[in-house]
Amino acid sequence: MLKIWGRRNSFNLQKVMWCVAELGIAHERIDAGGAHGVTDTAGYLAMNPNGRVPTVEDDGFVLWESNAIVRYLSAKHGLGTLCPDDPQRRAEADRWMDWQAATVGAFMRPLTITMFRTQPADRVQAIAESQMAEAGRYWAMLDARLVDSAYVVGNTLTMGDIPLGCYAWRWFSADAERPSLANLEAWYRRLCDRPAYAEHVMIPMAS
Repeated sequence: MLKIWGRRNSFNLQKVMWCVAELGIAHERIDAGGAHGVTDTAGYLAMNPNGRVPTVEDDGFVLWESNAIVRYLSAKHGLGTLCPDDPQRRAEADRWMDWQAATVGAFMRPLTITMFRTQPADRVQAIAESQMAEAGRYWAMLDARLVDSAYVVGNTLTMGDIPLGCYAWRWFSADAERPSLANLEAWYRRLCDRPAYAEHVMIPMAS
């Protein structure tokens, strides 16, 4: 059985859990990270020397890095669905996953700290507004991509939607003004209608 280490409110763990739920993979999740500890133990560090979550073990095969895990599980259990079997569509999904990690994440990570890990009284309004504006520029790129497709790669959910969808929950949950991006908002509503997304991603985030 697939074993997954991570805490439920971890952004990176949520990617994996959403993927697992979409694919119906039998699994065991072990609380790790944050208040749960575990990640600094010798046993965990032997699996994942970064000491971070998530980590998975699949019949003796150990893997860390959340996007790599989503790709692996999608290819193994969802070839032709979450993992497109057409090489070009798969490359598109890969591109949007990398874009989340390398581009959008550079703006969403500090924004998440400001909006959800900083008490409202301690926030610097000018910084919050600047972060929202910068992140909004990049969400507008995805909005343009979604003009003629329901999901990031065509009209069905793929692994390309998963990392961005986890950030979308944070983007739309932030108590701040956002630019009007109709295609992005429609895509987000489609994600919210998915039971796996609602269960594993739409978790309230208190400051």
